[in-house]
Amino acid sequence: MTKGRGQPRTPTSDGSSSSSPERAPYPGDDSDDFMLANGDESNTSITEPIPNFRNMAVSTSPASTSLRARRTSSRGELRGFCGGKIAVEMSPMDQLPNELLILIFSKLTHPTDLRNCMLVCTKWASCAVDQLWHRPYVAKWEQFRSVVETLHSENATFEYARLIKRLNLTFLAKQISDGTVASLSMCGRLERLTLTNCRDLTDSGLDNLIPNNPGLLALDLSNLFELTDRTINAISENCTRLQGLNIAGCNKVTDSSLVNLSKNCKLLKRLKLNECDNLTDEAVIAIAENCQQLLEVDLQRCTEITDTAVVHLFKDLRQLRELHLAFCVQITDEAFYKIPSHQIESLRNIDLTNCELITDDAVIKIVSVAPRLRSLILAKCKNITDRGVESITRLGKWIHYLALGHCSHITDTSLRKIARHCNRIRYIDLAGCTHLTDDGVMELAQLPKLKRVGLVKCAKITNQSITALVAKPQACVLERVHLSYCPKLTLSGITKLVNKCQRLTHLSLTGIETFYSNDELSKFCREPPDEFTPHQREVFCVFSGQGVHKLRYYLNTKAKAPVDFPPHFFDHEEDEDESAIAEQEEDIDHGWAGTVANGYDGGGAGN
Repeated sequence: MTKGRGQPRTPTSDGSSSSSPERAPYPGDDSDDFMLANGDESNTSITEPIPNFRNMAVSTSPASTSLRARRTSSRGELRGFCGGKIAVEMSPMDQLPNELLILIFSKLTHPTDLRNCMLVCTKWASCAVDQLWHRPYVAKWEQFRSVVETLHSENATFEYARLIKRLNLTFLAKQISDGTVASLSMCGRLERLTLTNCRDLTDSGLDNLIPNNPGLLALDLSNLFELTDRTINAISENCTRLQGLNIAGCNKVTDSSLVNLSKNCKLLKRLKLNECDNLTDEAVIAIAENCQQLLEVDLQRCTEITDTAVVHLFKDLRQLRELHLAFCVQITDEAFYKIPSHQIESLRNIDLTNCELITDDAVIKIVSVAPRLRSLILAKCKNITDRGVESITRLGKWIHYLALGHCSHITDTSLRKIARHCNRIRYIDLAGCTHLTDDGVMELAQLPKLKRVGLVKCAKITNQSITALVAKPQACVLERVHLSYCPKLTLSGITKLVNKCQRLTHLSLTGIETFYSNDELSKFCREPPDEFTPHQREVFCVFSGQGVHKLRYYLNTKAKAPVDFPPHFFDHEEDEDESAIAEQEEDIDHGWAGTVANGYDGGGAGN
């Protein structure tokens, strides 16, 4: 018999859409087996009870169509008959194919909306379930347990294990062990897996999960201290499509497994090996020769790396965008003298923190082969002088982030040239540049886009520098200012700073007695880090977030007339390591040009 016009299609598991679930719903199952994913991973999950969509009596079956026909008949709106049966005109939504429904649902960002869509009918549930389950949100142990129970349920409506594409267990790091990860081994279509800081996890926990997911594209195993070559070899054998790997802190990994990885995973684009201190040039050279699509390489604190490895990185990786060599203490100017003469225009970020052996000559070579650098970190490169900074100014509009902390030979001449030639600089760190004066900061104040400035231990600057920084005709755009251990600053100068800079979210004044010894002011400071010594805790004075707003309000409403005499600077002999920790001041957001995340722990714009 010919079907009536607009007869609905019953969704099946072999629909034309590649995003459709792979097993049709089982209408007789009445178990509550869905959990809520959060596409943003920043919102909290929904905790209210979820009704079972299969018991909602809403369906795309012919029975529901007859029901709709009877309701329409009562209003006298029947359109006609076909073979003695009622022909029903379907609503536009009923006529949409699965592909369009999936596209529509993909625009929904909140899990509540997706859940409500799943409760409409089986067709909508089939089209929305992938959006809801592709990235389960497991910030609490109860949520993780719910996911596992659903995955192992014999009466599950969908094959949920095959719907999960992204999984992040970082929030549960302290509770994750080999057994908990093994319970996820049935997931076979993972594309991104994050296990950061799951320190109880060993090779055994990953023995089944890695081989079962050959489609992995990004894998984060950072700070899994018990991980060995066994897991890296398993990745090499099974995950040949891998594009991103982070094994930072896995210091039991050796050259042999990484050489194998480079031969089998040639699509790698991002590789983080920081603090893998057993690695040598052998592994880095193999990676450079075999993985030539790499965009980012992080070798921070790989202390066995030498000039030879760096030369290969520059020679073979023509698409390289980021290179982190912080604390690779064996690197010298020779590594850069041997760089091929061709320009690496793709290179945007390079971190040479604490590479103490490099000089101005290395900086000149880097600028010549990477003319579009946006971030250059030379903190604690103590041999850098005004000559090196002059070469940096050739980057002109390209350079946005510049870290020169503890480059103690730099003078006001460098700041003058930076201000005149690099007018798009947003963040600059000059901590420990003790030769700088108000004249240099006045030049720096001309930068129109400057948002963050680090002047820690620039002991010669006074309130004149503050006046210059805030004396712009347009609204002051400064967001983070670091002035710790600047003894000549007074309360009146800081009052002017917080009033003129309404966007200010971070102000560090550690070591200035007027502030840290005043209970009325220090009560707005955040707590010092636990690892600080008693002396460091005593002089700690950092205002951030609401603390800045409260300080501003207090200075404007409750404080008496500003005290304009120079405060007594706590004159205490500290060793360099202690002062560096104090200057760091545990920057919570780790946002300063990536320097904290990349290992820059010497006081600067992150303070």
